[in-house]
Amino acid sequence: MEETEKYMQRAIVLAELGRGNVSPNPMVGCVIVHEGKIIGEGFHRQFGEAHAEVNAINNVKNKALLKNADLYVSLEPCSHFGKTPPCADLIVSHKIPRVFICNTDPNPLVAGRGIKKLKNAGIEVTAGILENRGKALNKSFFTSIVKKRPYIILKWAETGDGFVARDNFDSKWISNTYSRKLVHKWRAEEDAIFVGTNTAHYDNPSLNVRDWTGKNPVRIVIDKSLKLDKGLNLFDNQQKTLCYNLLKNEVFKNLEYIQLKNEDFLHHLLSDLNFQGLQSVIIEGGSHTLKSFIEKSLWDEARIFKSKTQFGTGIQAPQIQGYLEKTEKSRDDLLFFYKNLDPA
Repeated sequence: MEETEKYMQRAIVLAELGRGNVSPNPMVGCVIVHEGKIIGEGFHRQFGEAHAEVNAINNVKNKALLKNADLYVSLEPCSHFGKTPPCADLIVSHKIPRVFICNTDPNPLVAGRGIKKLKNAGIEVTAGILENRGKALNKSFFTSIVKKRPYIILKWAETGDGFVARDNFDSKWISNTYSRKLVHKWRAEEDAIFVGTNTAHYDNPSLNVRDWTGKNPVRIVIDKSLKLDKGLNLFDNQQKTLCYNLLKNEVFKNLEYIQLKNEDFLHHLLSDLNFQGLQSVIIEGGSHTLKSFIEKSLWDEARIFKSKTQFGTGIQAPQIQGYLEKTEKSRDDLLFFYKNLDPA
């Protein structure tokens, strides 16, 4: 691995530490190198707080070294005033001579302007180092800006004989306790979690983070005719919940009813989630809801647990066509990761 790739890989590893805390901002890491030695590093820790470049520069003890240092950052430095001042201006002010960038920023507010500002100041800029790794790191951010919808993760557990629930819609418990803990970790990492009407009615899920440490995702439920029992856990006002329907717009304490037209319902729903700054969503079921996303190719990846449990009869698991990226063992469950190579 070349020196530039080695330091960029470190920046990407640092960026990952912000997962679950910086959305709707991207995860960004930064490394500052002087004569082959890292003298400062940092990452974007929390939305609204200092960006990676600020934290890395602040981490440098001897600021005089910056005038002969290389700065590695996993995303193009911002050039506009947002929650914080432009990072490009900060880099220029410290007269850092060389900047290496993983990904250019697709955000129209940046989109090359950060690089232009650096070059206009006489800074040598090299972009595109480990570009694919950077795009994988911030797949939700890139999808949100390019496709105008959240990054969609399908998730379900199915029995060894291919069912996601019994005939009476009961689905407890197909996967093992370790697999269920892993699901709570995923919930803490993504912006939102989504269920259909039947799952809300029959499973009465809370859709919060219990077996892991992290923030609760925004809960999303479809209830087109507003027939769901208001005593369900989803309506307990304990975390932000969006209920998409055909009948009304109304806002309560932590619950918002959002009316959509029935035509292209899912597309309008995803567009609204994107408008609200929700860049990633886990679709947790049920079978009908999962199939509706699969049929429209509205998914980016799928995470499917397959257990040894046998139901004999029940509600069939969805069928998915995609690239099988990897298979892992989750104790006595198998976990399959699929990628959609041509998402809508």
